[in-house]
Amino acid sequence: MRKILVTSALPYANGPIHLGHLLEYIQTDIWVRFQKSRGEQCTYVCADDAHGTAIMLRAEKEGITPEQLIERISTEHQQDFSDFLIAFDNYHSTHSPENKAFSTSIYEACLADGKIETRSITQAFDPEKELFLADRFVIGTCPKCKAEGQYGDNCEVCSATYNPMDLINPKSAISGATPIEKDSEHFFFKLSEFSEFLKDWTRSGALQPQIANKLAEWLDAGLQDWDISRDAPYFGFEIPNQPGKYFYVWLDAPIGYMASFKNLCDQRDDLNFDDYWKAGAETELYHFIGKDIVNFHALFWPAMLTCANYRTPTAVHAHGFVTVNGKKMSKSRGTFIKARTYLEHLDPEYLRYYFAAKLTSHVDDLDLNLEDFAQRVNSDLVGKVVNIASRCAGFITKRFDGKLAAECHETDLLAKFTNAGDEIAALYDAREFGKAVRKTMELADLANQYIDEKAPWVVAKEEGKDAELQQICSNGINMFRQLLTYLAPILPSMVEKSEAFLNVKLTWDARTELLLDHSINKFKPMMIRVDLKKIDVMMEASKEAVAAEMQLGKKPDSEKQAEQSNLPGGEAITPEIEFDDFAKVDLRVALIKNAEHVDGAKKLLKLTLDLGTEQKQVFSGIKSAYQPEDLVGKLTVMVANLKPRKMKFGMSEGMVLAAGPGGKEIWLLEPHEGAQPGMRIM
Repeated sequence: MRKILVTSALPYANGPIHLGHLLEYIQTDIWVRFQKSRGEQCTYVCADDAHGTAIMLRAEKEGITPEQLIERISTEHQQDFSDFLIAFDNYHSTHSPENKAFSTSIYEACLADGKIETRSITQAFDPEKELFLADRFVIGTCPKCKAEGQYGDNCEVCSATYNPMDLINPKSAISGATPIEKDSEHFFFKLSEFSEFLKDWTRSGALQPQIANKLAEWLDAGLQDWDISRDAPYFGFEIPNQPGKYFYVWLDAPIGYMASFKNLCDQRDDLNFDDYWKAGAETELYHFIGKDIVNFHALFWPAMLTCANYRTPTAVHAHGFVTVNGKKMSKSRGTFIKARTYLEHLDPEYLRYYFAAKLTSHVDDLDLNLEDFAQRVNSDLVGKVVNIASRCAGFITKRFDGKLAAECHETDLLAKFTNAGDEIAALYDAREFGKAVRKTMELADLANQYIDEKAPWVVAKEEGKDAELQQICSNGINMFRQLLTYLAPILPSMVEKSEAFLNVKLTWDARTELLLDHSINKFKPMMIRVDLKKIDVMMEASKEAVAAEMQLGKKPDSEKQAEQSNLPGGEAITPEIEFDDFAKVDLRVALIKNAEHVDGAKKLLKLTLDLGTEQKQVFSGIKSAYQPEDLVGKLTVMVANLKPRKMKFGMSEGMVLAAGPGGKEIWLLEPHEGAQPGMRIM
């Protein structure tokens, strides 16, 4: 028996659960239910992420304490999860005694190992609220193009980059006061000293290749040390022996996994904390997360764990974002759908099935196409699976007093259903839920084909065919039983109804034994078809719900979201953008004036690019495909208005465009003949 601990990312206790969140919890819940159905000891824990400035400010706005706010939000979150049939073994909070104890002990272990240092930094400060402001909490007029209402780090109109205090007439997005500059001592975790460890760990198989490749760019460029402190006022845990200094929300958030599990261990005798978390533990630990937070889970988190002598995750599984009808979730279009709004109109198992049918083990975004959603649920679950039972059950109940045949005359056919279980199990275990669903639906097609060919409704009218009728319908019921066994991790509510109908528990191992001479109960409808009108009503309700919400300016909902918006680009961890965002990208023809190797860098070349009116220095990860001398004199295409980025080897002032799978197969994008340096690509 495997011993497995599973977590999902902790939802932030500052707002409701929406369909974008639910993808992750549904994916995790399906995987956990599958493991449990196979007899593994699989434990699923989660918690609310309950700290940070945003929570403090929202509580203040509502006239309540942060503790009252996070308690209310936790109740709402847990009700939403429960109604979507997500079965945690424990749901806790990062604002807990267990989390404070672990956060303190991990910090002290890193401090004792010399991996914490203090530095003085200068930040914008709100003199009215008496708190330091992250860049995205400062708004003013762009010093370059004079566009109003711009954030404190870059202009959304002209893409200029600057410091918050460079804005014309800067204002705090929180109070409206004019910020001042103020120095403060902050605490930094020396992430840069874990570079070699992380290069090995990220390539150990713990991450999907797509994620490992993206993180390699960070590692090759040189990791920056991580600011793990915030100044009072702040809602969180105070750093030991440092009055007025608090752990940054992202430090204690992942530690919340440990805290929730410890809280569960204290309630159960069959779980031991050290068996799952001590260094060298032979149990399995899996994190399911969104692709936007891989840096925290695949760089900061394993480094901290190792430094404090804990084990690292067996694997971190990242998933993509949810789009609706091919576009990112939008409040104005009514496609920003809260979990509660969905539940007021539609069956949660519709969504569980649709997500499962489209999920893979990769990091691809998942589109909730509402027409396809309705069609697939109606066709697969109602038209194929439930239809098998409804076509056969009536004859068994009315003609044979609910008793199935005592023997099976279609052993080869039923064996196909039984034998498919091993392949379907392997697909579930590998998180290839879409493939598992397709394989199951192939069996459903086979069952319906059998029933169509045997036509029990015709046999029932013929004299002396009772035994044949009972055989046909019993085979149909047994095939239905197999299908529900395979769909059980996805459809727990339908499984309960099926178990009541079949008068038997559905377990993976028991599928090998046919139901013979077995009594079933009267069939009752298990799922109704998706009503398209209800989808329309839900969409309108979503628009109304969003209109009723109070929004604080245009800043991110939380510090965590502000930091996540600064993640590097790339397919693995970049959200979908609108056309207007793409139109801001300034693509220019550039002459490669010089190219040279970079000491200490395995993949980078240092390029000097001539745009005709100016030259820019760019570090590009193309060393595996090009020698520097082969590039000099070539024309290429670059992103000329990319925000300069300070790297370990110097300042990179743009990006050359290339494509390919990597290694020697990287191809620089070259302009057409007649192009001149500085020419804009339209």
